[in-house]
Amino acid sequence: MDSTYASSSYPDLSSPAMPTAGGVSRPVKIIPLQHPTAGAASSSSSSNSPASPAAFFSGLAAKWKRLTFLQFVEGLFPCYRWIRTYRWRDDFQVDLVAGLTIGIMLVPQAMSYAKLAGLEPIYGLYTGFVPIFVYAIFGSSRQLAIGPVALVSLLVSNVLRGIAGSSDELYTELAVVLALMVGMLECIMGLLRLGWLLRFISHSVISGFTTASAVVIGLSQAKYFLGYNITQSSKIVPLIQSIIAGADQFSWPPFVMGSGILAVLLIMKHLGKSRKQFRFLRAAGPLTGVVLGTTLATIFHPSSISLIGEIPQGLPSFSVPKNFGYAKSLIPTAFLITGVAILESVGIAKALAAKNGYELDSSQELVGLGLANIFGSFFSSYPSTGSFSRSAVSNESGAKTGLSGIITGIVMGCALLFLTPLFEFIPQCALAAIVVSAVIGLVEYEEAIFLWRIDKKDFLLWIITCTTTLFLGIEIGVLIGVGVSLAFVIHESANPHIAVLGRLPGTTVYRNVQQYPEAYTYHGIVVVRIDAPIYFANTSYIKDRLRDYEVNVDKSLRRGPEVERIYFVILEMSPVTHIDSSAVQALKDLHHEYKSRDIQIAISNPNREVLLTLSKAGVVELIGKEWCFVRVHDAVQVCLQQVQSLHRTSSPAAAESTNPSLFERLLNQRGEDLSVAELESGQRKPTGSRNGGDPNLEEPLLSHKFTP
Repeated sequence: MDSTYASSSYPDLSSPAMPTAGGVSRPVKIIPLQHPTAGAASSSSSSNSPASPAAFFSGLAAKWKRLTFLQFVEGLFPCYRWIRTYRWRDDFQVDLVAGLTIGIMLVPQAMSYAKLAGLEPIYGLYTGFVPIFVYAIFGSSRQLAIGPVALVSLLVSNVLRGIAGSSDELYTELAVVLALMVGMLECIMGLLRLGWLLRFISHSVISGFTTASAVVIGLSQAKYFLGYNITQSSKIVPLIQSIIAGADQFSWPPFVMGSGILAVLLIMKHLGKSRKQFRFLRAAGPLTGVVLGTTLATIFHPSSISLIGEIPQGLPSFSVPKNFGYAKSLIPTAFLITGVAILESVGIAKALAAKNGYELDSSQELVGLGLANIFGSFFSSYPSTGSFSRSAVSNESGAKTGLSGIITGIVMGCALLFLTPLFEFIPQCALAAIVVSAVIGLVEYEEAIFLWRIDKKDFLLWIITCTTTLFLGIEIGVLIGVGVSLAFVIHESANPHIAVLGRLPGTTVYRNVQQYPEAYTYHGIVVVRIDAPIYFANTSYIKDRLRDYEVNVDKSLRRGPEVERIYFVILEMSPVTHIDSSAVQALKDLHHEYKSRDIQIAISNPNREVLLTLSKAGVVELIGKEWCFVRVHDAVQVCLQQVQSLHRTSSPAAAESTNPSLFERLLNQRGEDLSVAELESGQRKPTGSRNGGDPNLEEPLLSHKFTP
């Protein structure tokens, strides 16, 4: 039977033996830990360094070399993936229906969202025209419906009204410049694969921001229902004050018409969601609201109801965006809109791709959205992105490929060429009802209730973001929400989860004693698992917790020889993915501190990179290679052996009280060796103590329990 502690290079440590119940020593089976050599260390540090520019560009070049011509074409034009496999007989009919449905839905929505952005309705139609064709070519999602959306329209209005009046030509020009800036940011982030940066923004922040924005959008449309102007603001207090102050100017006709159309839209939306046979009502709602409002306005001619007025007829002309002198003030909003595109549009695109059984590249998706905005800016579009509601309808309508988007673009082109004279008589309150019906679904109060039940910290983050966005404005609200979110991330990282491990009865498995109350520990030994990378921000916290575990230990489930204090601290490092120089110095300080109190540190199961760092920093030599182990159980066996030796030294009378015969000692040692060997190999469960087995291995494995 092999008898080594850490590796065969340390035979001097195999001389002490584990005392048995009968006083006979037995060897301990330890799996050797492979230490990295100097050559392997230098090779690994050069090949695995993520910050090496040479490695990055060589990997990128190798990836390009592996591409076939077909893969190269698909990378440049993702539409080629579905074009070459398109089944006209099976797919064209559903794509046609989906494209027509989204087109009918988009025409009134585009005009409504343009009014929300402070632009003339024609610019909403422009935004729903050229970008759709560009995205169909360069976008990778086959169901995502892009175009103007309520949240982006609010962001555009919020930044531009502080620079120019909505009736000024400069206002429109800056909206087009903003589309170009957003497109360039999206392309840059897609090409450099920087979308991961926005993973640090919590979903609670996005949900709280969206909810507050929906409330602001709804209140901003109140002027079309009430019949008088109210202050334009992204804060809730000025909006409410303005609504109350102008109450004496209230007009019944727009309120009755707008409320009636809104009620019809909500009923159609509910029926379309709840019953499959009425799914078409969800898409037909906006068109129904426009037709109903136009009919009523044409019949009754109420003077108090304002109409859209004349809309230019024809397709947008090519023009280069200008007035870049204000670009600096547009940068924060451009980043914010890009963030919304990544977090929301790419998220729903990936969900639809998974549902329909094809892969979607997030970076390619960003490039597609960016090119759509860039090309759209040359044809008088303001920023566009993916729409939740229209994408859901597109998926429900059975859209199979990007051809449905092309058909939607054709519908928009036909509306621009032939239908704009009809739009002149659409009531403003009808468009406002379309906006309100759309943003009601963005008020995610159910998400707040869910967060309250699941995670109070995320609920607090939701409340902070929503409240600050409502009362302090969009930019400040988002900044505070993101700041608090990052503060939570930093706090979690600086205060990682650390667990004391105990041995599950009847096994050699060690688990968290709080999660598994039946797990037991040994006197004189503390096994600690650090569930995070160790770096400069959390070293002080980890050292403090280790000192606490040294003093405050639960002795109710401790076994083995009773000693008066802790002699060994075993660090289970398998969850530790990284360790930096500050952590290395902290381990050295901890070792010297423990050494002054006659406590030995042992390390269990570090990964290769962590072990390599510890080796190069001299920590392994300082602690001793013999105290680095593959398994926690190996470390516990060695430490327990030393504790038993200390106990025997301190209690000589107890050692002399038992004097079994030679035959009994041989039987005890053989029975213990067989029991441990068979247990570790998994061939059978440990037998009773009559064979000399370790009494700690005789108990059956209990079911785990979770503590709240």
